[in-house]
Amino acid sequence: MRHLRSVTCVMAAAAVALPLAAASAQADDWSGYHGVEKYTADLAPVTVNNSQASGTAEVWLVDNDARIRIHVDDILADHPHAQHIHIGGRGECPTDYDAGIHNGQRALSTLDGFDAYGGVETSITTEGDTSAASALAIDRFPTAPGGVISYDRTFELSDAAVEAIRSDNAVVVIHGIDYDGSGTYGDVLGPSDLDPELPMEATNPAACGPLR
Repeated sequence: MRHLRSVTCVMAAAAVALPLAAASAQADDWSGYHGVEKYTADLAPVTVNNSQASGTAEVWLVDNDARIRIHVDDILADHPHAQHIHIGGRGECPTDYDAGIHNGQRALSTLDGFDAYGGVETSITTEGDTSAASALAIDRFPTAPGGVISYDRTFELSDAAVEAIRSDNAVVVIHGIDYDGSGTYGDVLGPSDLDPELPMEATNPAACGPLR
């Protein structure tokens, strides 16, 4: 909890230079670039976690360069929310039936959903490293002022991430829930199954959607 209450996350990430043609009137969504591929995920709430968070994720690809935009509404405000591209599972979001019992409560932990969406390949941070090594870089994820995540960053994806996106095996997961409506990440579900120093509410999935 000490990490969560003190963190200040930079929401506006610096633009990353692209090895692309000069900007055009269509450059805002990359549609003017030759060879661009676009993938979209409809992010649905993980209802068994008492989440109402929903939104969209958009990924534009040119080779391994990716522009990622995420918009999420109705998520716990003013708290950091880890967000990732998961790969290596079934390429889908878990259902309520995948939930387990945590501290006597039925909820879906990150590991409960592993078979459905797989492991973290890309950490969708606001700055710095974007590999799986930053999966719990709490100080570099959006903090959702007003309960809204609005994210836009361009960076290079790994070969594994690009291959998974192109083969319909990539899933965007937004983490961080308020299971008991307390307004903060509390201990109602016990410690996280990813890091016992964090409460499970901080790492459980809030919204999920496969990239297509």
